[in-house]
Amino acid sequence: MIVEKIRFKKRLLVKAFGVATAVVMLLSGTAMESMVYAAESKPGKITPAPATTAPKVVRYTGEKSKAVSMVYTAKPELALTFNGLGDEKKLNQLLADLDTYKIKATFFLPGDQVAKKPQLAKLIVAKGHEIENNAVTGKDLATLSYEQIYQQIKSSKEQIVKHTGITPKYVRTWIGTYTDDIRLAAAHNGHEAVIGYSFFLHNWHDETDEQKSKYVRRYINRGGIITLDIDENIHLPISIPLIAKAAADAGYQFVPLQTLIAHGAEKKPLTAIEGHDAAKINPDFSGATYKAFKRVETDEKKVAITLDDWGSDETVTKILNILDKYHVKSTFFLRADGTVKNPNLARAILEAGHDVANHSYSHPINTQITTEQLQQEIVKAHQIITEAIQQKPTMYYRPPAGAVNEQVLKAIAATGYETVALFDVIPSDHDKSKTADDIVKTVLEQTKSGSIVLLHMLDDISTVEALPRIIEGLQEQGYALVKMTELVEQSE
Repeated sequence: MIVEKIRFKKRLLVKAFGVATAVVMLLSGTAMESMVYAAESKPGKITPAPATTAPKVVRYTGEKSKAVSMVYTAKPELALTFNGLGDEKKLNQLLADLDTYKIKATFFLPGDQVAKKPQLAKLIVAKGHEIENNAVTGKDLATLSYEQIYQQIKSSKEQIVKHTGITPKYVRTWIGTYTDDIRLAAAHNGHEAVIGYSFFLHNWHDETDEQKSKYVRRYINRGGIITLDIDENIHLPISIPLIAKAAADAGYQFVPLQTLIAHGAEKKPLTAIEGHDAAKINPDFSGATYKAFKRVETDEKKVAITLDDWGSDETVTKILNILDKYHVKSTFFLRADGTVKNPNLARAILEAGHDVANHSYSHPINTQITTEQLQQEIVKAHQIITEAIQQKPTMYYRPPAGAVNEQVLKAIAATGYETVALFDVIPSDHDKSKTADDIVKTVLEQTKSGSIVLLHMLDDISTVEALPRIIEGLQEQGYALVKMTELVEQSE
């Protein structure tokens, strides 16, 4: 990466014998100012002419630019972005790879590199990719003054406009940081947003192909912004096919960053969402009442398939697609320490018409922690899930492993989660040794009218393979597959 150094300017006026005789300028950087002296009409007297200094930059008082490291959307889209320009050979290879995989990307270009290699910047545009402003400095912009930040962003933007004719909408700093000053300076320069990233892919080391594939898969998220540095990354020819395959496997499409942001929505803060406080810590739970369901008593041939825990976009999206294919609605119990990292996936589950409920924050065995810790787990999970889906979740709680006792049940109910969702059909699909045949056989043998089937949305288990066969098998036996809420409410 070419690093532009910013140095401060100093002036020193040297006088001898009481007469102004010389000006010594201690200057560095990319611009040089000079002080000019002119003789007046009176002989023997020299007075300085007005200095040609740039006007002082006044801090911007308008709205800050947005700060975006991930776009809030349930659409199966994400953006691939690059920092830097690289040399001609490396860039041509990268552009050819992007063409091969039909990816339109967004390139954040440093203005000084564009000035030196404008033909490469124009080539990126000619290939149908976006270019934006990569304000690069040898220091984190966050350590600089507002004026220095402003000038850095301004200089880079001006070079991009001058050499490409394109006015960038977004800016990214050297290391992807953004502070209030950076966001103000970005807005001051007309940029709509300061862009971070959800995943920065550096060079590989000794990983196997399988390890590389699994690592990339973890970060293929709806609304994600994947970033690679063209100058720093020596493994672009390896990484682009991996990224393209992971997106294709998940059924996701790369779109230019401007398109991704345009498709996104504004997230309301937690406290602005109705029902955000529906779960509360309540140490006085001795009189709390609850409903716990392992199976619902009913004469109707109805069954609920429920899914627990959390997985990658690839796994969960495959499950959603299977349920959609068979027109089945389910109840998902989310582990919130996964949800907080990928709220878009939780929103996608909701938008697909499924119930979204609470499965704790970190998945502890509820009978092995204090009731105070238990209530903290439930309330924290409630808040995370609420913010992720932008509405109050289904107020059902599923204890990890179904481990409960009377005290635990009352402590759960006292938080506001009065319905405890247990299960009676347990194929143990979370066990990686279980094959799809094992899972299907157990479900079809154990299911009765009113059954609640426990499945998981974890990676690298056989549930995705088993699920279509489970649905078809239960339907062949005459069962209607419904959400757990529907099953419970019809029994009341």
